[in-house]
This record gives sequence, structure tokens and C-alpha cells, in this order.
Amino acid sequence: MAAHASFEHLRSRLYLALILNGVIITAEFVGGFLLNSMGLMSDAGHNFVDQGALFLALYAHLLTKQPSNHTKTFGYHRAGVVAAFLNSFVLLLTALGITLFGIKRLWQPVPIDGEWVMGIAAASFAANLGIALLLRHGAKDDLNIRSAFWHMLGDAWVSLGVVVSGGAIVLTGWTILDPLVSFLVVGVIVHGAWPLFKESLDVLLESTPPAINAPQVAATIASIPGVTSIHDLHIWAIEPRLIMLTAHVTVDDTHAPADVLPIIQDRITMDFGIRHMTIQMATECCKPDDVHCDLSRLTDSFHTADMLSHRH
Repeated sequence: MAAHASFEHLRSRLYLALILNGVIITAEFVGGFLLNSMGLMSDAGHNFVDQGALFLALYAHLLTKQPSNHTKTFGYHRAGVVAAFLNSFVLLLTALGITLFGIKRLWQPVPIDGEWVMGIAAASFAANLGIALLLRHGAKDDLNIRSAFWHMLGDAWVSLGVVVSGGAIVLTGWTILDPLVSFLVVGVIVHGAWPLFKESLDVLLESTPPAINAPQVAATIASIPGVTSIHDLHIWAIEPRLIMLTAHVTVDDTHAPADVLPIIQDRITMDFGIRHMTIQMATECCKPDDVHCDLSRLTDSFHTADMLSHRH
């Protein structure tokens, strides 16, 4: 019941975040257009991307509750990872676009009303920070929600930077400060988006989770009395909270595989927190040195079999 309440709680907060961010985008874009402020318009563009990110986060959040079936045997838990990957990738592209536009504005500066820039950016800062606080709790364990949280928190500090630049323009009249702030936007975007991009890509590539040391897992299994070898070890994550393990383990003649298996399972769960595992037990091994199986051999054999079938 608590998990269900948590899901509903996050869903309602995502809906509220979408509404608040929509107001921010409209205010910043219209204000930036009327005031010729590159800082405001770049922040509005960033927020517009984040609106898509919030929609994607909400959609992925709703998908994760869908049950597994015969076509999606793992369910939709990766939907949030895909959303985080797409969000971070689009943010990196946005950073590139803002950089190019900012460089152009450096060479072709325009007059800017710093006081209006300050006012609009201050309202954006308050709203962005409020949205980030709404998502903070769910960001602890959910990569999808974390991507939305860091987007909004980054927007808050960028908006604060625009406030500072507006004040500096009022005091000095240096309009060049406005495009310079857009480079601050780029720095914040890259700082927040790159780790999310890398983490989500690692999950999609089925890399070993960073908190798990695969050689240590193999050594732990090998240290259990009766185990003679471990091979075909694979450790990956469906999403950061759902870590999977498969392995082939051989035992000597003096131990029954059925007796050793629960000991292995308990050790893996206790030492590494992995609760979903498939371990094949045997007394003989045709490839004892192949701890991490080379899957390319399987694809090569499939390709060879496919070629033979086409010849016949």
C-alpha cells in the first residue's frame, strides 16, 4: 500500500511540475523576446526541453506500473532509464545550440533592459526551485525522477545567474554579460546531463552496475566449499534498483549441487544485495577458464547457421 501511495504521490507531483514549468517557459520566452535578452530566451529554451523531459518522465513513470507479460517479460522497468537517456541526450544537444547562439550574440550585441530581465528570472528561479523540491524525495532511488530533478535544480541556479547578470547590466550597462550568462547555462546543463547520460547508457548497454565488483562476486562464489569453478558470469541491471545475475557453477564430487546452491544464493544476496539470480549447477565444465562468456561466439555461430540454412 505504501509503494502504491508513493507512486501516486510522485505522479501528482510530476503533474504539478509540468504546470509550473509551463508558466515559466511562457513568461521567460515572451519576456526574453520583448527585451532582446539572450539569457532569458536560452533559459526558456532550456526549460522547454525540460518540459519535454517532465512529460517523458511522467510517461515512463506511468509505464513502470504496467505488469510484465509474454512480450515484455521484464515489464517496463527500463522505460525510466530510456527516458533518462533521451532527456540527457537532448539536453547535451541543447547545450550545443545555446553555445552557438551565444557566440553569435557576442559578436552582435543588442540593448537589454536589465531590470525586467532580473524580475522575470527571479520568478523563474523561485518556480524552478519549487519544482526541484517537489521531486527531491523521488530522485533518491529513481533514475528517471532524478533526471527530472537535476534538470529543474540546474534551471533554478541558471535563473539565479540570469538575475545576477541583469543586475550587473543595470549597474554597468555591459550587455555583453547577457550572452556570457548563456555560457553559464551550458555549463550547468553539461554538468547535470553528462552523468545521467553515462549512467543511463551503461544500464542500456547492460554494463555491470558501478556498485558491484564482478571479479569480487566470482571470487566470493569460488570461495564457497565444494565450488571448483565459475563461468558464464553476467551481472547487469534492468534499472539501477533491479540488479540481475546469471552464472554457471561447478562443484566437486563430494558436494551435492542442491546443497551448495542455497549457500551461494545467500552469500550473493548478503554480500552484494543481488536478489534476482539464475545459477546453473553442474559437476563438469567444458570451459573452466571462461569466467565471462564471449557472447560474440554465439552470434557468430548463429550467423554461420543462418548462412548454411540459406545455402540449402
